[in-house]
Amino acid sequence: MDTAMDSGGSSLSIAGLLEFEEISVADPQVLAGDARLDRAIRWVHIADSEHVERFLEGGELVLTTAMAFRHRPEAMSEFLDQLERAAAAGTIIELVDEDSAFDEAAGTIVREAASARELPVVVLPHRVKFVKITEFAHRRLLAQQISQLEHAREIHETYTQLSLYRAGAQTIVERTAELLGTPVILEDVVHRVLAHAGRGSATLAQKWVGLVTGTSTEPGVEAAADWRQTPVGMRARRWGRLVVPRPAESTAALDQIIERAGEALTLTRMADRDEQDLLLQAQSGLIREISDSDGLDDRAALERARSLGFSPTPGAEFLPVVVRLDRDSDTDPTRVQLQERGLTQEVVAAATRVGSACLVTSLQSGVFGFVLAAAGTRAGSGGRRSGRPGGTETSGRSETSGGSEAEQLLAGLLHEVEEYASSWVVGVGRGSASLCGAVAGLDSASQVAEVAATLDVRERSFYRSSDVRLRGLLSLFADDSRMRAFAEGELGPLLGDAPGRTPSATASGSDANRRSHADEGLLDFLELHLAHGGNISAMARAGYLSRPALYARMTKLQNRLGVSLDDAESRTALHVALLWWRMHG
Repeated sequence: MDTAMDSGGSSLSIAGLLEFEEISVADPQVLAGDARLDRAIRWVHIADSEHVERFLEGGELVLTTAMAFRHRPEAMSEFLDQLERAAAAGTIIELVDEDSAFDEAAGTIVREAASARELPVVVLPHRVKFVKITEFAHRRLLAQQISQLEHAREIHETYTQLSLYRAGAQTIVERTAELLGTPVILEDVVHRVLAHAGRGSATLAQKWVGLVTGTSTEPGVEAAADWRQTPVGMRARRWGRLVVPRPAESTAALDQIIERAGEALTLTRMADRDEQDLLLQAQSGLIREISDSDGLDDRAALERARSLGFSPTPGAEFLPVVVRLDRDSDTDPTRVQLQERGLTQEVVAAATRVGSACLVTSLQSGVFGFVLAAAGTRAGSGGRRSGRPGGTETSGRSETSGGSEAEQLLAGLLHEVEEYASSWVVGVGRGSASLCGAVAGLDSASQVAEVAATLDVRERSFYRSSDVRLRGLLSLFADDSRMRAFAEGELGPLLGDAPGRTPSATASGSDANRRSHADEGLLDFLELHLAHGGNISAMARAGYLSRPALYARMTKLQNRLGVSLDDAESRTALHVALLWWRMHG
């Protein structure tokens, strides 16, 4: 029986090759490496010199008569050393003299050189024809490679067909389990089982979280660290993984099968999302039409919106919302686009989960808006709070207490996607009983989001115009030359050669550098003074300054500005100028 291939039919092994008739009749003797006889052979190479390392790449079985070096112990040791360094699969040495008798002296040398080695070393005491061995081995190796290619083609065609026919996740997982002959689990990023297939998979699914964390065990299931798995989803946005928790019957192409299955699952999800993208594009077109058209009344707009899946309840309140992604100037635009797409879909899914409807539009790269609908009768409140707000732009006022029902619904929606809260800022406009009115409010919401993005500390999941307050007003004057002139007029003595100002023609380089550094320090000190209302104790604590140093800086600041910081109008003017300069200067 030919057993040159292992039981799985996947590779040519040394143990199997020793049973080939040409070798077995020569009475092979294994001198070393018994534990590695099942090692796969990548190729068969014939050598007649001990200097063989440079001809090998790893995994080769080396055949040799060692005629040139069999009687030199140091040469035989060097030969075996080079095989080990080259990661050869092993060696078969024919030790026959000119009379076709076993060379006892050479056998002793080989035995001593092979002693205690892990490298498989086999001696043949009878003459063989190496050409028959290489012919047999190479024929089998080529057949193995062809078989692997055929199997790879079958796997490719299987998963290509599944992708073309838009097979669901369960179908893909079932086919994968069938190919591998073992249970397969598809889980999401929090280890929830999305699909499972294969004998015993239902039991595994019931215990899945425990198996993942190690708090549960199951006969035949390996430790979680040893599971074969592949991530599912685009590289920048993984949404799950495909896991094989038990040893598979078919191990030859296990990695290829689960990788192709993962790709098919990814494509299926992308295809589903492509349909969503088409719907979102249609919704964006409707919002642009509402914004640009004066002849489209609210009833017609609602009818159009309902045909695109936006089905608010009668009397619903509409809230304009804009989401702005955080991004640096050097952020890859493609990455921003993918993030925006992913966040848009998450928001739509979250709106469905909280029982609402939303109409979505892309405004610009990294910014998208939506109109959120909620049943209620307090439209137009705009989220105004009773009482006079106090503190800074990020005061501790509640986001939902006293707010409209739509705002409370928005808070719940954002809670559903709170894992993304650190990467975006949300602006909200005034609620309206009219869809057209809410669409018009997206401009205001966009302005609020833009301003909120400049805040050093964000304490809210979303911001209204009443939350950004003075910053919101100043954002309207971002490119206003009159506002720039006002800010430079108030802060001019502190700005020095700051960006946006013409450098002094008379100042030397070292003087300009010193002045620029000193001016920035005084700007920071002015900001500290205004933030604490001139309270000396609070300024000393916040700025880590002694009182003498604090008074000295106050004197220097007032002398430089030429105004008294005790004057209320001066403080107000400086505060407005400094806020604008920090935002747009």
